[in-house]
Amino acid sequence: MNVADLVAQFMQTFGRRPTFVARAPGRVNLIGEHTDYNDGFVLPMAIDRDVTIVGASRDDRVVRLRSTNFGDETCFVLDRIEKAHDGAWSNYARGVADVLQRAGFALCGFDGVIYGEVPIGSGLSSSAAMEMATLMAFAAAGVGGSVPLALDGAQAARLAQRAENEFVGVNCGIMDQLIASLGKAGHALFIDCRSLAYELTPMPKGVTVLVVDTSMPRSLAASAYNERRAQCEAAARLLDAPALRDVSVETFERRRSELPDLIARRAAHVIYENRRVLDAVAALRANDVATFGRLMNQSHASLRDAYEVSSEALDAAVEIAQRVPGVHGARMTGAGFGGCAIALVDDAQVGALTQAVLRQYPQRVGREPKVYACVASNGASWRML
Repeated sequence: MNVADLVAQFMQTFGRRPTFVARAPGRVNLIGEHTDYNDGFVLPMAIDRDVTIVGASRDDRVVRLRSTNFGDETCFVLDRIEKAHDGAWSNYARGVADVLQRAGFALCGFDGVIYGEVPIGSGLSSSAAMEMATLMAFAAAGVGGSVPLALDGAQAARLAQRAENEFVGVNCGIMDQLIASLGKAGHALFIDCRSLAYELTPMPKGVTVLVVDTSMPRSLAASAYNERRAQCEAAARLLDAPALRDVSVETFERRRSELPDLIARRAAHVIYENRRVLDAVAALRANDVATFGRLMNQSHASLRDAYEVSSEALDAAVEIAQRVPGVHGARMTGAGFGGCAIALVDDAQVGALTQAVLRQYPQRVGREPKVYACVASNGASWRML
């Protein structure tokens, strides 16, 4: 659905023309999984699949939104923001409004029509895209209503994260909101999750990131996430460190025997994954695609064997991809237990990889996958219509 279609829907729903369009992208994490809540390093990339809002400011304090994906409408008043029923899509918009106001920003009400092309529940961060698109919509509505809302990219990301943590009630890290806010076409974003320092890193030419949506629900992801987080915190305490980010590979190997086996395996993934991210950034800077792909393969093996957050479906997608000529590396991406895998593949072999996945994956798993060829894209933005 393009902007012209959304404009038509807006006019049909609200009986007037929209004045702005706001958008924010989904993301894939190229490498650095389960390192963010351990104060470590990540390397995500914004993808060319967005959540888009067309809207127009109002002269009162009311926000009216229609979701084309859900065929549903919501309305709330900025002076009295209440949480909708559990799981409601509108809580992401309500949470952004609540956090912005508590941070001291004066907001203007608006009408909006929302369309998301980031698959929901697939691990491509549709929630952060929704939060950042809503934040951009409030910025645009403020301009239309003469209420300034000036935010830099990192500040916007922190506020969107607060909305998810404090209002929606999901204890996510900062990575998804930062890449949705700060992504740049042709680049990945290297993020230090402790300091929130970040650096754009050019993606190599001649390769594509192919996303394989396993079509498997992530039913265990939430409980496993909390469990893994607690195990990592226990490992850091036993190693006398503020977080696993502070434990070097050398120190870990010297003291590994002090940890229970399960805790040691969880810590091993995080500690080695942090090193892999640093090595991957160096490989990108050197345009060394082969090394980057090898690090992706190592990351998946660690997530499967040491961190135990992969699944039969994710392993199948990765193994199919790794056997296709021209694929440099493949791994699961996201929290695990479903969602998506990614592969770094030569442009000339995208078709061959796509066909291999579409043919072999249903035979192995019994489900139809969805395949997206993605390019590194720009972060959140808005413009007047």
